[in-house]
Amino acid sequence: MKLPRNVKIFRGQLDAAPFAGVTFLLLIFLMLHTKLVFTPGVRIDLPQVPYRVPGTTNLSTVVAVDMSGTFYYQGKAIPETKLYDELKALRERTKEPLTLEVHGDRTGKLETAFRLWSMAGEIGFENVQIVSRPPLSPVRAEGITP
Repeated sequence: MKLPRNVKIFRGQLDAAPFAGVTFLLLIFLMLHTKLVFTPGVRIDLPQVPYRVPGTTNLSTVVAVDMSGTFYYQGKAIPETKLYDELKALRERTKEPLTLEVHGDRTGKLETAFRLWSMAGEIGFENVQIVSRPPLSPVRAEGITP
């Protein structure tokens, strides 16, 4: 069976309205795409320091503290007594040196951080480090003048 071929090449002027509509829709989607998706979690605003802070090569575990003093361990809010038990069990299971990384909100109370540091020292963590944001501007190396 042979079909008739009556398709001709369009040689007229293109209408710009559909292209403009699609372009504006894509622009709106691209500008708002981060607001459309809910990201679960607790906002912790890390402090920014004007200098580079050394890291660690040891195994590490992370405890986050929000501005109200709530502890978060392994993605869940946890009471202080249960956190002590969890960290102690982790320390007993691990034979290598462990570092406790504290992700603390910059507006949080220092008293909460001191309780966490003393808890880590009592459990037997070799090192406790406060995590901070890196500086926004490049840091000048010592001894080098611009």
